[in-house]
Amino acid sequence: MKRILFSILLCCFALVASAQDSSQQERIRAAMRNQSRTEVKTIHSNILNADRQYTIFLPAGYETNTDRSYPVLYLLHGMNGTHEDWAGRGHLKDVMDQLRAAGEVVDMIVVMPNAGGNINENVWNGYFNMDGWAYERFFYEEFLPTIEKEYRIKGDKANRAIAGLSMGGGGSTSYAQRYADMFCACYAMSALMHYPAPDASSEKNAMWHMLTAANKYSCVDYVNGADEATKEKLRTVSWYIDIGDDDFLFDFNVDFIMAMRKANIPYQLRVRDGAHTWEYWHSALYEALPFVSRIFGK
Repeated sequence: MKRILFSILLCCFALVASAQDSSQQERIRAAMRNQSRTEVKTIHSNILNADRQYTIFLPAGYETNTDRSYPVLYLLHGMNGTHEDWAGRGHLKDVMDQLRAAGEVVDMIVVMPNAGGNINENVWNGYFNMDGWAYERFFYEEFLPTIEKEYRIKGDKANRAIAGLSMGGGGSTSYAQRYADMFCACYAMSALMHYPAPDASSEKNAMWHMLTAANKYSCVDYVNGADEATKEKLRTVSWYIDIGDDDFLFDFNVDFIMAMRKANIPYQLRVRDGAHTWEYWHSALYEALPFVSRIFGK
């Protein structure tokens, strides 16, 4: 009889422990759902005839506040980079969580597309349409519409911003120039604003195509050649140029600023101590994210 009672007690204890463990696991899962997170996803492109990965940052509470939609920042990487750079090397999530806890940013979704890879292995790099690489078409016809359908994004100009570094800084500036009706703000870091065209007789590899496109879609030439109607559209975008005093692209950014000044297009400029490095771009996030937060919804 004692053995039977002992067995019953053991079963009861086991059931209680199991229930407590299950409850604890559910609390952990609930807590995780309320945290911000980054994840890597894949989209198939018919235009590029390839799968393209992207990284996305989702703010805390995204899974639980299912009736809420969010502004979006498209954050572009540089040459030789990929969609993983801003999360891995720029520590985007850590910066966003710190700024959100301090009340310096609004909840937003950050989308980091992939337009690159190791260019030394002749992998395509660039955000423009080139022979064999119609990335701009992919971005506007496939990528952006898919992202803004799949996630709860406020898909209007007032709640859509773009930013990037180096090649992505030039890409984000050019996108905001030529699609000014789509973006409320542009934050350009160490940006490739324009570049001399490479020798037409040189090898037409991935680097050649990227630099040719950077020359063709020169952000400086776009402002210098803008008519008054175009300048008025550019004035609807909030511009922020962030360049290090030791950056090899410094002069190109000065050219862009001079063009903007001549065209009477408002902008913010910060020249900080630093070069073309991840230390600089990581620190730039502490200004870029609050900047777009202040513009969203206006």
